[in-house]
Amino acid sequence: MRVSQVIGPIRGVCRVPGDKSISHRAAILAALAEGTSLIQGFSPARDCLATLEVLAVLGVRAIRAGDEMTIKSTGPGTLVPPPGPLHCRRSGTTMRLMAGVLAGRPFRSVLTGDPQLVRRPMDRVAEPLRSMGADVELAPGGGPCVAIRGGGLKGIEYRLRVASAQVKSAVLLAGLQASGVTTVVEATPARDHTERLLAFAGAEVDREGSNGTVRTSIRPGPLRAFDLEVPGDLSSAAPLIAAAALVPGSDLLIEGVGLNPTRTGFLRVLQRMGLSVEIDPSEPGGPEPSGHIRVCHGHLAAVEVGSADVPGVIDELPLLGLLATQAEGVTVVRGARELRVKESDRIAGLVAGLRALGAEAEELEDGFAVRGPTPLAGASCDANGDHRLAMTFAVAGLVASGPVSVLGMEFVPDSFPGFRETLEGLR
Repeated sequence: MRVSQVIGPIRGVCRVPGDKSISHRAAILAALAEGTSLIQGFSPARDCLATLEVLAVLGVRAIRAGDEMTIKSTGPGTLVPPPGPLHCRRSGTTMRLMAGVLAGRPFRSVLTGDPQLVRRPMDRVAEPLRSMGADVELAPGGGPCVAIRGGGLKGIEYRLRVASAQVKSAVLLAGLQASGVTTVVEATPARDHTERLLAFAGAEVDREGSNGTVRTSIRPGPLRAFDLEVPGDLSSAAPLIAAAALVPGSDLLIEGVGLNPTRTGFLRVLQRMGLSVEIDPSEPGGPEPSGHIRVCHGHLAAVEVGSADVPGVIDELPLLGLLATQAEGVTVVRGARELRVKESDRIAGLVAGLRALGAEAEELEDGFAVRGPTPLAGASCDANGDHRLAMTFAVAGLVASGPVSVLGMEFVPDSFPGFRETLEGLR
């Protein structure tokens, strides 16, 4: 994809597809619930379709009509032994959350995926599931394929070693099928969509916090079917927000987007950078808060982002690196080692791309540093098969002095189908 220099500001009103993280979880919980669930605003992202495909192989009946999903189930017993490996495509969320589900089912299953997924670490999920009583085998090196023989689980107390919503969710989903109470302890709270949806579906979930530590406990029991409207994906809105922040004269309103406090770290960082970000919450109508966001172009100042900030802004850190090229001073991100084991090594890929564009960027062991403001030039940027990096470099093309060629735009539909058309419609 080649992106020419922008002709005019980013203006208008838009919506983004349904939240990817919530859509994954809603489909899985509907498959475990008793009855017929209706999910509106289901994400069309390829990662979410991977979850639906895995559930279908396990015997779950899902009917999709546009962004509306109907899932019928009689509870966990609906899941049947798969005839072969369950292919998760490129979706780490699918693999890790389904590992938690399958740890509670009394049969053997194997989770696999594309080469990009197979390189990602899965030992962080295998460890707690083994402690609960599941037999979990990993490929050499601690990654997929993941072979699980489940059933007979017992509740445990598990302290997360990394701030990972996926690992936390896997343990809670296994705990839903275990004997006794399962508790997850977080020193740095990660996104809480799973806990919210479990409670929404009738699970016994308790959360308590003390001195920054959060303890989430779940008791085994049935789930009831539910009707859910999924808000827009804030992580998909983020590149549009970044574009409006960068391009002079921009004024953008994004409607109906999720405002879960564990996901709005990007907006808080932008406000610290001096950007005008107006948030208009809607009346609550479900387990997830939502509303409208208005962003206008403005002068940016450098910021420091530390480990306490990272979980709430993890998906948006590449965009923050791009914004830092136009901010006054040196922006430093630390405590983000997790970026190295995403769809790609996002630290290395981001810094390489920013340098190709002419920015002053430095790779740190657990983050990056960027000095600005620096004019960006046209260049070729390799997203390394990573949808977040691809969207970041595409946005960079809006303020570069020449065309920017992005290698890897074909992976953007993993999270945001229609990204290019939405962005071009605002120019």
